[in-house]
Amino acid sequence: MTEKHYKLIGPDGKEVLSAVPGTLGGNRRRKIYGRLDCRSAVGSLPTGYAKHRVFFADEATAIAAGYRPCGTCMQAEYGTWVEEAMRSGRL
Repeated sequence: MTEKHYKLIGPDGKEVLSAVPGTLGGNRRRKIYGRLDCRSAVGSLPTGYAKHRVFFADEATAIAAGYRPCGTCMQAEYGTWVEEAMRSGRL
């Protein structure tokens, strides 16, 4: 029997194969990551969002790959990201 592999995004932003599924999903075009059950992401799947969907092993990997937290499903993390981005002049 063949072991299943999952396509995840690594800390360098490149695709890697993993024997373990990702714990977070994201949008490749918008560089956003969030929970797999995010109502915003799930609601966008019928509109073609699936072709831009990526997955991450964990939050640290998503951040290292240059993604920001989702403002819908990760409000506290998003608020912290906004504060840090404003302080550093990225926003």
